[in-house]
Amino acid sequence: MDAFYASVEQRDHPELRGLPIAVGHAEERGVVAAASYEARKFGVRSAMSSVKAKHLCPQLIFVPGRMEVYKNVSRQIHEIFHIYTDQIEPLSLDEAFLDVTENKLQIPLAVDIAKAIKQQIREELHLIASAGVSYNKFLAKIASDYRKPDGLCTIHPAQAEHFINQLPIESFWGIGPVTAQKMHLLGIHNGEQLRNCSLDMLTRLFGKAGALYYDFARGIDPRPVEPMRIRKSVGCERTLEKDISRKSSVIIELYHVATELINRLQRTGFKGNTLTLKIKFHDFSQKTRSLTQNHELTTLSEILPLAKQLLSEVSYTDHPIRLIGLSVSNPFEKEEQKKNWKQLSFQFKDFSISDD
Repeated sequence: MDAFYASVEQRDHPELRGLPIAVGHAEERGVVAAASYEARKFGVRSAMSSVKAKHLCPQLIFVPGRMEVYKNVSRQIHEIFHIYTDQIEPLSLDEAFLDVTENKLQIPLAVDIAKAIKQQIREELHLIASAGVSYNKFLAKIASDYRKPDGLCTIHPAQAEHFINQLPIESFWGIGPVTAQKMHLLGIHNGEQLRNCSLDMLTRLFGKAGALYYDFARGIDPRPVEPMRIRKSVGCERTLEKDISRKSSVIIELYHVATELINRLQRTGFKGNTLTLKIKFHDFSQKTRSLTQNHELTTLSEILPLAKQLLSEVSYTDHPIRLIGLSVSNPFEKEEQKKNWKQLSFQFKDFSISDD
């Protein structure tokens, strides 16, 4: 979907149409959850601090988020997807892969299905979607972002090599700012330069992800659309009212996050043996630390000491903390867990619809 949260707000509030809006809170500690395309022209982006967003766009209008409304709209979009296929795998609330190789309406071309879904979303929900059509997930994802907003891009197998050659390294799925900067230092700025790197070099520098980059540079992505998934982790995080660096204050906040994590573990029934601590600093840089036990982590008396141990590995005295997060992952492979599958909401093999 295109600027999903912001587009829903502009749809439901006509007075906001054509104006730069941000879903989120305008206060000093606020963060932009989504920005309309009118706001993006000024450089406003999701995950940006509200202070910076307001500086870039003084006329920016902040709108409180309505998550239940967005979830309901996503369910409506999901119902449209199911008209064409049940092979649906989610990327996020507003983005999905669909495998339409064998579709319910026997439409021979994936691009025609993409057009039909886009039109149905526009007519029934009064929202705009972009779609990418290709022969694997990687290229479908790239294509879906290529001509936003209201885009439709098809990458045929014969076009893939040329398309990837010209693709900026920042546009590759799974390559974030830090990895992109590291690649720039290596002289890798586009797909062609990435393809010229050996598998040995990429795995040596980037670990398992290096093999993924090697395949992506060649248009290879054999991963199927997976409509069913088992829950792999449960976590929570807390953005603090003000940056903190005093140890006693950090420990108190860590306790609150650990307590919330325990509540979520109990509600979901999830059990895992790996604890991960996430710390985001005042400058929005972040660190994560993890450790794995030989037993399931289910109680505060187990998790809090481990969280403190992980925190001791992070230096924050001169680097104030903005956010603290904890998660439990790595579920044991038990038969009862294998049955705990979920039908998730969106995705495509042959094409992808997304927000950003």
